Amino acid sequence: MNAHSQLFPVIDPLERRRLANAIRFLAIDAVEAAKSGHPGAPMGMADIAEVLWRGHLHHNPANPHWANRDRFVLSNGHASMLLYALLHLSGYALPLEELKRFRQLHSKTPGHPEVGYTPGVETTTGPLGQGLANAVGMALAETLLAREFNRPGHDIVDHHTYVFVGDGCLMEGISHEVCSLAGTLRLNKLIAYYDDNGISIDGHVEHWFADDTAKRFAAYGWNVVGPVDGHDAQAVERATAEAKTSDRPSLIICTTTIGWGSPNKAGGHDVHGAALGAAEAQATRQALGWEYGPFEIPQDIYQAWDGRERGARLEQAWNQRFEAYAKAFPELAAALRRRLGGELPADWAATVQQLYAKARGVGAATATRKASQIALETLVPALPEMFGGSADLTGSNLTAVKASRSWEAAADGETVNYLSYGVREFGMAAMMNGMALHGAFLPYGGTFLMFSDYARNAVRMSALMKQRVVHVFSHDSIGLGEDGPTHQAVEQTPSLRLIPNLDVWRPADVLETAVAWKRAVERVDGPSALLLSRQNLAVLPHGEAAEGSIERGGYVLADAADKPQVVLIATGSEVEIAMKARDLLGAAGVQARVVSMPCTSVFDRQDAAWRAQVLPAGVPRVAVEAAQPDLWHKYVGLSGGVVGMAGFGESAPAGELYRHFGITPERTAELAREVIARAGGALA
Repeated sequence: MNAHSQLFPVIDPLERRRLANAIRFLAIDAVEAAKSGHPGAPMGMADIAEVLWRGHLHHNPANPHWANRDRFVLSNGHASMLLYALLHLSGYALPLEELKRFRQLHSKTPGHPEVGYTPGVETTTGPLGQGLANAVGMALAETLLAREFNRPGHDIVDHHTYVFVGDGCLMEGISHEVCSLAGTLRLNKLIAYYDDNGISIDGHVEHWFADDTAKRFAAYGWNVVGPVDGHDAQAVERATAEAKTSDRPSLIICTTTIGWGSPNKAGGHDVHGAALGAAEAQATRQALGWEYGPFEIPQDIYQAWDGRERGARLEQAWNQRFEAYAKAFPELAAALRRRLGGELPADWAATVQQLYAKARGVGAATATRKASQIALETLVPALPEMFGGSADLTGSNLTAVKASRSWEAAADGETVNYLSYGVREFGMAAMMNGMALHGAFLPYGGTFLMFSDYARNAVRMSALMKQRVVHVFSHDSIGLGEDGPTHQAVEQTPSLRLIPNLDVWRPADVLETAVAWKRAVERVDGPSALLLSRQNLAVLPHGEAAEGSIERGGYVLADAADKPQVVLIATGSEVEIAMKARDLLGAAGVQARVVSMPCTSVFDRQDAAWRAQVLPAGVPRVAVEAAQPDLWHKYVGLSGGVVGMAGFGESAPAGELYRHFGITPERTAELAREVIARAGGALA
């Protein structure tokens, strides 16, 4: 069976409609049972889904993680019952009882598809446009892997990425970012089906969305097919076959009726996000000749939908091809297996030692963005799964290294491990999520910390989906200087720390940066963000075994000779300020401890004994960070002090700005004396 053959024999159009109606009524019944949900899109896209899933999609319900499966993304994730119905009917481990528990606590059928909860769901969708962006990232991953691992006669990486999108996905700005790039990169294994039903929550979209979508995507460099009648299975069949022969990504425009089959609600926004109601559900049964009760699917329909036997054959055929590939290219096969399994190389420990040795060998003051590049010079050659990039700021983020091979510069057949994403921060972050979800890649991408706000929802999604993605954010404070408040991050650092499951590292020197990268690479249950300075930072006085302490997120960098009277907590570029404040206090007879806390979330996960050892009870505390200060009261308490940024920055050289805003050793020492006095402590 070749890659483009049909999985099922062509059947009578009326029978195809009956199979599609099974999707419609599972969606109707589940939304009716939950009294919540979106039945209109599943009803409108059911015919398209039947064509794709029964005729083209290569997948194995018994093994949702088969490496060479086609990826399917439901970008219009509010239509989740469409996907749940498809998974259930096809034979995934999603029993009917779970459909009956749609949108209920701890069910496998949440309101929007969530990866890791439901077998067969490839990505979490719902924030519109991001599923489409994830799909572009998946298609990019397939293209890169095929380029790196395929050999003549051995197309071991050969699968498509299919994505359903709605009007909302195309209205979101991220769709422009990623579709423009997908066209430029000619990702021809990407096929999108546009559910052109003309309806969104507020009503008929022509009042606010009158784009010529076909011309828009043609301008991106896509192959545009249609419009076709989305309820004509043969028309969708022909369009899909045409798209699969293109050398460009394809958009199939499918004209549909939202809520198709509902006598009184089809074609209107009332069916978009609310149950039909018992009376209309029954009227739809009568209109479509569906003689079965709620959640009742006849056995012959189950048999016609069941994809397990075909999926097993497809996977077995690929396994045989892979065995032949492994015999011919054993090293490549082993490398691909390792990467698909998410395993680090066998010599990873030696790489870490090299990473640390190089960091310790830097004796001069160094910006942590440069320290990050120094770390990457070791990591990128050692980890071929690392795929880097930047949103048009490579020379500022320093995300490219000697071993980086960019898309535009790589010779034919040469491995590509770097991409200039253009000015597309949001698209970059969401595409990286798609690459991580695809597997075999550890993506990292850079921009200024200020522009993390553009990318924020995709950063949040990587945390929600527990994906190993590294967000490199340089120019992390007023320390960037003359570019002024539009580019100076103030609230971004604490704001990112509020995202659950995101480890935010703000290292203070070269060694801390190396440790942050090591921890980000090793982390398998979520993303990391590295917040890096533009300005040079002093090399800190680390002891011989400091790496282990740094890995714990917060540690004692410099202690008092006796019992400390105050603890100074700092991150990043302000650790140097805390160290100088300690010297000022010491000269005045005040004993101070300096705690560097490069990652608050990692510190918070340490055992109570470590946290108490670093931040002893009863000792007053002062935090210093060139950022919005409120979060630090979690560590210093209401009676503690914080040296931070209460407002926006200014345009001036960095040193002048630190003095202007009072983020200085002198102010830190002064505040330390104040908190000691408030605590009733004796001052020398």
